[in-house]
Amino acid sequence: MSQSFSQNQGRRNRQQKLWPQKWSLKTKAIVWALSISVLPVFAIGIATYFYGINLSTKQIPQVRQERAKSSTETEALQSQLSLLLTGMGVTAILAGAIAVFVTNRAISRVSNVAATSNDIKNRLRPDSEFTQTFIANEDELVMLERNISLFTELLSVLVQEKETEADYSQLLTKITRWVRESFNQEDVLKTTSEEIRKALSIDRVAIFCFNSHSNGTFIVESVAPGLPKILGVTVSDPGFEVGYIEKYRNGCTRAIDDIYQADLSDDDIELLQQFAVKSNLVAPIFKGKQLFGLLVAHQCSRVRFWQQSEIDLFAQIAMQVEFALDYAKLLEEVDTKADKAQIFIEITRSIRESLNEEDVLKTTVEEVRKVLSTDRVMVYTFNANWSGTVIAESVIPGYPKVLRSEIQDPCFGQGYVEKYQSGRVATTNNIYQAGLADCHISLLESFGVKANLVAPILKDEQLFGLLIAHQCSRPRDWQQPEIDLFAQIAIQIGFALDHARLLQRIEAEGMQSQLLADTIGSIRQSLNEEDVLKTTVEEVRKVLSTDRVMIYSFNANWSGTVIAESVVLTYPKVLRAEIEDPCFGQGYVKEYQSGRVLAINNIYEVGLADCHINLLESFGVKANLVAPILKDEQLFGLLIAHQCSRPRDWKQSEIDLFAQIAMQVGFALDHARLLQRIEAEAMRSQLLVDITRSIHQSLKEEDVLKTTVEEVRKALSTDRVLVYSFYANWFGIIIAESVVPGYPKVLRSKIHDSCFTQGYIEKYQSGRVVAINNIYESGLADCHIKLLESFAVKANLVAPIIKDDQLFGLLIAHQCSGPRDWQQPEIDLFTQIAMQVGFTLDYARLLQAYQATEASSN
Repeated sequence: MSQSFSQNQGRRNRQQKLWPQKWSLKTKAIVWALSISVLPVFAIGIATYFYGINLSTKQIPQVRQERAKSSTETEALQSQLSLLLTGMGVTAILAGAIAVFVTNRAISRVSNVAATSNDIKNRLRPDSEFTQTFIANEDELVMLERNISLFTELLSVLVQEKETEADYSQLLTKITRWVRESFNQEDVLKTTSEEIRKALSIDRVAIFCFNSHSNGTFIVESVAPGLPKILGVTVSDPGFEVGYIEKYRNGCTRAIDDIYQADLSDDDIELLQQFAVKSNLVAPIFKGKQLFGLLVAHQCSRVRFWQQSEIDLFAQIAMQVEFALDYAKLLEEVDTKADKAQIFIEITRSIRESLNEEDVLKTTVEEVRKVLSTDRVMVYTFNANWSGTVIAESVIPGYPKVLRSEIQDPCFGQGYVEKYQSGRVATTNNIYQAGLADCHISLLESFGVKANLVAPILKDEQLFGLLIAHQCSRPRDWQQPEIDLFAQIAIQIGFALDHARLLQRIEAEGMQSQLLADTIGSIRQSLNEEDVLKTTVEEVRKVLSTDRVMIYSFNANWSGTVIAESVVLTYPKVLRAEIEDPCFGQGYVKEYQSGRVLAINNIYEVGLADCHINLLESFGVKANLVAPILKDEQLFGLLIAHQCSRPRDWKQSEIDLFAQIAMQVGFALDHARLLQRIEAEAMRSQLLVDITRSIHQSLKEEDVLKTTVEEVRKALSTDRVLVYSFYANWFGIIIAESVVPGYPKVLRSKIHDSCFTQGYIEKYQSGRVVAINNIYESGLADCHIKLLESFAVKANLVAPIIKDDQLFGLLIAHQCSGPRDWQQPEIDLFTQIAMQVGFTLDYARLLQAYQATEASSN
């Protein structure tokens, strides 16, 4: 029943004048019964007695005068009066006894009823002032009267309270239904605060959620207009009295009618005053058997005396919120599991639809960031030294982008590798409360991280990298379903990467085969060496999408020249550049001769010598790929790809394709050389036939020699061809010449070559042919070089002309524009023409002798 009834009744009792009697109802009833039954008899008897005595006294003197003998009668009269008085006393006593008996019987029932009513009252209101007073006075009749009055009023209150309880029960049912119909925590708490405030006419209803032991935040509020809002306010120290938070954990509900009369601390009163609170009511809310928070009611407009029914209702609603939170949690877990399964399927499908590594990673970070509603998700891949690079990132605007950042985490190698290799998933709700090393905290702070979630990505059963989620806006309590989903997605990334790698390998092999076939087809269509090399560099640069592809051809001392190049416009051209690589001869020749292919992802990270780095820097190179070109089973040169814009991670499929193309270039060069040889032989045969025919058409020696030098210069596309004829002392004269304009004419020049006699005659007599590609590199004597320089010669070709089995002279070809690499077919053709010149001179001599004989005989 309500406390207000007790308080009002007590006030009424204090205002009433209570009877001051000391006697009990039984005593008073007996006294009254005796008074009513005995006193009248005694009064009548005594009155009769005294009246008789008085009458007797007045009449005796007269009787004495009239009758002297009447004394005996007087005594008899007095005796009768005494007897009457005695009888009347006995009658009075008998009447009193009867009255006492009857009264006692009547009062016993009244006492029993009064005791029963008092027992009932004590059960209903044991603390009633009025009941205690009448118990002390032992006045059962008054007690009965007052109890009946109390029962009458109490019955009215009980009826009212029952109606209120029915209303509260209906309200509790209604609120419970509303709360139960809310399927998530936010809706449960919001609905609760709104409905309680309306139902109980309270100024503010809020929910305080604990963050730690006693700290927390008001996460929900329903407040009347014009009052300060408490939503979002964080209370760092609510100032709970010692042990009171334990009472909340034990389910205690606390009602404070007046905050100034409740022995609250000054800090608590100041906090409540800040929000205009005069009375409050607090009930604990549990979630999963843990104290989740407090359901708080504030009365701000006035002091409020909380009724027990209100307190009970408030506690029951808090309990229903607890049930609803557990139910919502269960629904969330069920929904989360279903959502997680669906999300996992969708993300896995998205990832699997990505057919290359880059798409897999990009899709992953985008989808995971959306699913977890986090600020950043990235993929961090390791280098050999466990430093690494962020290779994929999805981040919301406002936070720093870290894509392509190279991160050196000095803490990582200290025991973390094996843990992540074994599948460890690390959850950090607050980086400042997780016991992280200072170096790790500094690294995370540089990215604005407050909380993170890390799971390993295994590729080919090796630790490829980490899938990382960052919460930058605030610390975050990662939930187990989120952690499980995150870990499963990281596993799927590994599977997807393996799958993508397999697909790439299959596609790369197919593409490689097709590209190789197309490239080889293009190369094979080139019928000479220059076209082979030019086609190669163009096609390979397109296939690899690289900045430069070139062919570097070796000289005898392993220096060399860039003889073919394809390069994008923004980088320097190095075609025809002569390169002296001082590092090359130090062990590289044998490796390349054996088929070594060198792939350098970053020229600064592979330990190259400074001389090599300087050379590559001069070409703007950041990464390169080198494969040997073998021609006639000898190291002809190198096929080289340059990445100049940035370092590049060369794929194995690219390396394999590059090596195969370099091999095919060697085959193509051999093929071109063979074709050239065949064509050269055919051309040589044709040229030999044509030149021989031209020579044979000349019927005298001068014409033979003149025709020879003209035809040979044209055939060999050289700068000068001459015939040098010997005198007896091996000096000689140039007797025929054909020279391009711009170079000195040496016809009829007499030449005394002091070096010639030193062993050359016998060699030329025996058919020796000399081919000098560069006069400065062939070991010629200074005297010979000076002679050649006087004719502006850079390279020459010399073959003997034998006439009548004797060394007649020399057929000489000069290259004056530059050194020249004489080809064997050219040398062979030149030799055969020199031989044909000798035969023609013999024929012309014989023909002249025959004609002279014929003329003399005529």
